[in-house]
Amino acid sequence: MRSVHFFVVSSAVFLSLIPCGKAQADKQGCKDSPLISRFPGSVITDCVDKDDDQGTFPMGPGKPDKKIEGEYHWLNYDFPKTASKAQVLRNLHTAVQAAGYIFDYDSGDYGDFTVHLGKTWILIEVSKSSWYRQTIVKETTLMQDVVATAAGLTSGLTSNGHAVVGGILFDTGKADVKPESAAALQEVVKVLRQDGKLKVYVVGHTDNVGALAANMELSRQRAVAVVKELTSKYGIAADRLAAYGDGPYAPVTSNDSEDGRTSNRRVELVKQ
Repeated sequence: MRSVHFFVVSSAVFLSLIPCGKAQADKQGCKDSPLISRFPGSVITDCVDKDDDQGTFPMGPGKPDKKIEGEYHWLNYDFPKTASKAQVLRNLHTAVQAAGYIFDYDSGDYGDFTVHLGKTWILIEVSKSSWYRQTIVKETTLMQDVVATAAGLTSGLTSNGHAVVGGILFDTGKADVKPESAAALQEVVKVLRQDGKLKVYVVGHTDNVGALAANMELSRQRAVAVVKELTSKYGIAADRLAAYGDGPYAPVTSNDSEDGRTSNRRVELVKQ
């Protein structure tokens, strides 16, 4: 006997015919996203939910992955052995398409695709081994929990000759200083005003993702942007500041994890 199941993404509804079987339990604490229901008969085997994190979305051969920051949800499903990879992929593909999502990348029969609608991004990965994954990120601004203090910057410059300025923020791949960086910049200004003779290099750093030349230029542009903020908005004399980009050449930790790459993307003050 077969039962009729509904497969839903947002407002789109589709029919799937799957043989009935004994229900298995989802992993405790895991639940479907309200944006996209599971393929009928599937079971959640693992999940990650974070209010504030970053997801990586492939954009196709020869194109850099897109990193989206915001509300993060990741789900891993086992789908029924009676269903084929092609069937699961077709259902998911058709559902998000009908719901109005824009396809940014589609690997075809391989089983991966990236879509977005407004600020919501979804990555689907379907395996022939009877499992599929979905990564959903609702794009927001990551909260900056660690912001530099004047005392910490002064201590670093005095004891080590350099100090990381936590809290200076940029959008991925861009060099415009975000408004949320004001608190950190004000701490830098305090340091420079406390010692009128102090001169510093403002050094931009990146992780090792992407082309070296692009990272070198991006880090330089970000340092230049910080110098511009300090001189134009806070009245710091331009001859006390010099901007440099060091790209990925001076990591503070390994780039093998996302946490490490986040730490390596930074702005530092170096005493001249």
